[in-house]
Amino acid sequence: MRFRSKHGRGAWWRLSHALALRGLAPAGLALLLAPLPAGAVYKVEVEAPGALRDLLKAHLDLTRYADRTDLSQDQFAYMVETVGDQVRQLASTEGYFDATATARVDGEGDKRVVRLTVDAGARTLIRRVDVAVQGPAASQAPAQVEALRNGWELPAGQPFRQSDWDKAKGDALAQLQSNRYYGARLGHSQAYIEPDEQAADLSVRYDSGPAYLLGPLRITGTSRYPEGIVRNVNPLSVGEPYRVERLLELQRAIQRQPYFSNVQVDLEDAPPAEGADSVTAPVNVHVREYPENRLGAGVGYTTDTGAQATGRYTYLNLFNRAWTFDSQLSLEQKRQYALGEVAMPPDGKSYRNSVYGSYERTIDVESTDTTSLRTGLKRSRSRENYDVTFSLDYYYDRLMPLGEQQQIARALVPAFAWTRRDVDNPVFPRRGNVINTQVGVAVKNLMSDATFLRLYGRIRQYIPVGSRDLVVARLELGADMTGASPQNVPATLRFRAGGTDSVRGYGYQSIGTPSGASVLPARYLGTTGLEYQHWFRPEWGVALFWDAGTATNDLHGITIFHGVGIGARWRSPVGPVQLDLGYGIQKQQFRPHVSLGVAF
Repeated sequence: MRFRSKHGRGAWWRLSHALALRGLAPAGLALLLAPLPAGAVYKVEVEAPGALRDLLKAHLDLTRYADRTDLSQDQFAYMVETVGDQVRQLASTEGYFDATATARVDGEGDKRVVRLTVDAGARTLIRRVDVAVQGPAASQAPAQVEALRNGWELPAGQPFRQSDWDKAKGDALAQLQSNRYYGARLGHSQAYIEPDEQAADLSVRYDSGPAYLLGPLRITGTSRYPEGIVRNVNPLSVGEPYRVERLLELQRAIQRQPYFSNVQVDLEDAPPAEGADSVTAPVNVHVREYPENRLGAGVGYTTDTGAQATGRYTYLNLFNRAWTFDSQLSLEQKRQYALGEVAMPPDGKSYRNSVYGSYERTIDVESTDTTSLRTGLKRSRSRENYDVTFSLDYYYDRLMPLGEQQQIARALVPAFAWTRRDVDNPVFPRRGNVINTQVGVAVKNLMSDATFLRLYGRIRQYIPVGSRDLVVARLELGADMTGASPQNVPATLRFRAGGTDSVRGYGYQSIGTPSGASVLPARYLGTTGLEYQHWFRPEWGVALFWDAGTATNDLHGITIFHGVGIGARWRSPVGPVQLDLGYGIQKQQFRPHVSLGVAF
């Protein structure tokens, strides 16, 4: 940095030495570290502008050594005498170059109080900013260079702070390096300070270096599983411009596979030829593999199905060909579920083919018991924002209403499912939406008891409010289009509403078609909801919500059930936890809704 001032060397010395002062005491205080005759502790009161008060309390020697009991009177007097120099040095890092300080000591012995009063003076403001990029980027990517200038974080009119200056330079360099110009460097920077005019002129020059293009993958760390798994999920193309987000996309694609516990992706720092405007650099991928056997478990609780315990065993190298065998077991108070699946590794188009079988039973849900046996084939692909699944599923469902005859229905259903995730954070989203759609069809007498078309869709929209608050909007629609009796459609392909992720204020799946003492699943479903979340701390928030919906066999004369309520939100280390108290308006009842879980 360079400074021009009638004070000569003083302004430059104050700023350039202030950062060192934050971590090191002046040489005259080194004797504080040696054993000395015992003295008394004291208090320090700092009167200063808010921008300086916390900084001075944290870094002044008087405050840092206030609890030392081994200070001599000479050492204490020395700190009081030199506190003005320390204040000026620290204040300069916040843009106050003419700060003055007075210190007064009241009381004696352990009753001493040092009263420090600081006059910060006028704060130095940014007067001019000159950001330039030299090298191939100036001609190859003028729009990128202009975006870098427009996004500069310390514009004219802002106060000059050393930490902001350092951050602005570093962030602009990272922005340049993250898109095409991987080898960009900070060539020159200068903060020209005019203390008399309380003005700072900033100048920064970046050297872009050549544009980087992506080369072939270089994979290391594979031993149990073939490196073809990595190549088959690779979304990158050789020769495309380097962008750090594309490398992160590759990293996430690999991490979505079950074989690797850790993935590191970076660009090889290939030296460019002299005078070259571009360079092709290989992409280095280093993986750490999971062992062939994996075992997991978890516990949780939801007011819908009660306490739960889950277990999962996976074998990742079936037939020594990286086929996976996955088995899952979930035991809940009102639901039991088991799954066995064999899946092949991803093919050249990133699809995984699998065969599965499952068993599910729900007990005493609205006075009905449901048992569902399923088996089928799937072809699925999971990418950055999209999941696609083609499946052929066979359902055998048995529904047992209380006091009525059982209902058995079968169906062979070719189906398609599509999910899009466009959110800023997959675990705790604040902006964007998640959309899921499903389409399935069955034909009577083709291993099915009825001909029907099943349609289902769900969207959840996240809308940020201010810096912390959030609005969540939800819409869910479903229909079984058939001329046959609903009883001939498997129960798990029909619909009920109510519960934690549906219409709160009502029991789990309590909204459907009444039949005696039971509530049966219906042909049509529609639910919606609005929720406002106020986050008074980053991890804790409260919510107000309204839900509405129905499930019915007849679209004429339907009853829409409404629920309102209040809830608590916790962004826990293992995922979101919600506790709600809903009021069902039609049934005039309060119901709690709790959802939490822990994996280990």
